[in-house]
Amino acid sequence: MDDTIEKINDGSEMVSNGYNKIETWNTENIKELSEIYYRVLKLLGEDPDREGLKKTPERVAKALHFLTNGYTKDACKIINSAKFKEDYRQMVIVKDIDIYSMCEHHMLPFFGKAHVAYIPNGYITGLSKIARVVETFSRRLQVQERLTTQIRDCLQDCLNPMGVAVVIEAQHMCMQIRGVQKQNSVTTTSAFTGVFLEKLNTREEFVHLIGTKLH
Repeated sequence: MDDTIEKINDGSEMVSNGYNKIETWNTENIKELSEIYYRVLKLLGEDPDREGLKKTPERVAKALHFLTNGYTKDACKIINSAKFKEDYRQMVIVKDIDIYSMCEHHMLPFFGKAHVAYIPNGYITGLSKIARVVETFSRRLQVQERLTTQIRDCLQDCLNPMGVAVVIEAQHMCMQIRGVQKQNSVTTTSAFTGVFLEKLNTREEFVHLIGTKLH
């Protein structure tokens, strides 16, 4: 049976199973951004007061806050919140992590998959934390190259593993819907540390595993 959604006093929604989703906003910031987007609509030749656009400036302001909420998060704290001693020294891979980010040059989306691996050196982290690190850095204005190295460096600095490998494959709207308009182009970036740099067979194993359907 579907969960029943109920409105609660603070305006958030709570489903009957007790899960409570609350979205919070900086009211003054949203107000200022909304005023800017109201002006943007006018400069584009639109009527921001017509029915379909009346709430658009506020919606865009809130959407932009959501899409860039990585600035408010500390990726290393995320790793350390679930860091455990474990005598495991084989490759740990979390692949096909969805990424949604925004190109800092045109503020258009780019999206795709991240594949992340590390070889522990006395400590492991919760698997979901790796995905959260990817999310933290992708929810900022980015270039794919920097996003790749930020994920790598965070895992290396906070876990001190024997090595880290990151590969990102993404499609960029700034290439597909404007400019060169190459709809089928995919950009791949990679970054490695430790044994993934030093040992060719380790790096090849990683590349083979992220390209293999095991499930």
